Amino acid sequence: MDNEAPLHGAHRDNHTHRDVNGGWLRPAVFGAMDGLVSNLALMTGVAGGAVDRQTIVITGLAGLAAGAFSMAAGEYTSVASQRELVQAELDVERRELRKFPKDEMAELAGLYVSRGVDPDLAREVAAQLSKDPEQALEIHAREELGVDPDDLPSPTVAAVSSFGSFALGALLPVLPYLLGATVLWPAVIVALLGLFACGALVSRVTARSWWYSGLRQLLLGGTAAALTYGLGTLFGATV
Repeated sequence: MDNEAPLHGAHRDNHTHRDVNGGWLRPAVFGAMDGLVSNLALMTGVAGGAVDRQTIVITGLAGLAAGAFSMAAGEYTSVASQRELVQAELDVERRELRKFPKDEMAELAGLYVSRGVDPDLAREVAAQLSKDPEQALEIHAREELGVDPDDLPSPTVAAVSSFGSFALGALLPVLPYLLGATVLWPAVIVALLGLFACGALVSRVTARSWWYSGLRQLLLGGTAAALTYGLGTLFGATV
């Protein structure tokens, strides 16, 4: 018995989880990857057409600006629409709780019974939880909609994360040219290293190893760049 408290303390200190519902991680990761891959592919495609350095730089900067604004607008609209849909469903549930409290309490008890709780205990728990309308709404939202009303993703956070990460990713292949490079290979190397680093960084919030995630992103981005360079070379020779 003397060892029980330390064990509970260790469990409490180590049994923590990362935020998997927030609105920043997915758009940030997707934005950085998309910025790197799309702008690298765009620039290599144009470079394959044997254009001058200035054209490649303008193409890269234009791709950065257009992609960042597009990603931000798309993420804001997507997350805002999702949030509005959830709010509408919460309003429906709130009206149901107000108009049919006994039916909703019985429904909640039925959910607990379906998960193995004794029927009498399930009804008692449902009755206790239903005394507070806001608490009842939160529980019904979690059980029926699978959402937490107090932890909905923010459209602004999603948009800002997406804009910043896309711009940062898209800047990497342009950076060597801005620093004076006159050939394509420094931009390709910097971008591929950036893809590997991003993939490795993502592994910190997933179950994958850093080298697997890094190599996967490097391979996907390198393949996209090689294909668009080939297409640019083909089109440049025929136009």
